[in-house]
Amino acid sequence: MDKTTSLTIAVPKGRLQKAVINLLEKAGVDCSELRDPSRRLIIPVPGTEWRFLLAKPADVPTYVEYGAADLGVVGKDILLESRKDVAELLDLGFGSCRLIVAVLESSGIEDIRDLDFNSRVATKFPKITTDFFTRQGIQAEVVHLNGSVELGPIVGLADAIVDITETGTTLVENGLVPIADIARVTSRLIANRVSYKVKNHTIAGLVRRLREVLEEGLD
Repeated sequence: MDKTTSLTIAVPKGRLQKAVINLLEKAGVDCSELRDPSRRLIIPVPGTEWRFLLAKPADVPTYVEYGAADLGVVGKDILLESRKDVAELLDLGFGSCRLIVAVLESSGIEDIRDLDFNSRVATKFPKITTDFFTRQGIQAEVVHLNGSVELGPIVGLADAIVDITETGTTLVENGLVPIADIARVTSRLIANRVSYKVKNHTIAGLVRRLREVLEEGLD
């Protein structure tokens, strides 16, 4: 990999950060500074012209689209919702979950076509939700929430929710059951389109090494 060309990689804070670090280290990228629990948001990669940019997951596609970062790691759910103009390079496989439609189990609804006309659907993903129900030929009122969307049906705000689920535990604990799958979600490596052309040799080398690591297995 060419580490003499400047490269900025946006790394998501939170639950995916450790998995990103592990993958990059196995690919030969020094993440020792990234593991340092300091409050720095821009972190150099020792001995290289590379650096990391720590960002909230929802902001990663924005940093990449506008060129503040050359590369970034983001969940497919955020990528689908944000609709930023970036190049999707690689499915990293981790952070796997499902984007689903769920209702209260007590409602007796087992299929999205059983929802009443113009039912309300609470979600953090209004664009994905609108598109999905439109494709199904179902008219729904989409209610955008930023917090725990599971509350929507419980308090009567919504008839259904669209959310991501990993194990289904939170759904069960709140009396909800999935009735439709929208997408399988995993983490993706994305690139700024201009950077991908101008720094193709450097980016392609990293992508090739990451793909080798993924094929070998992270464990």
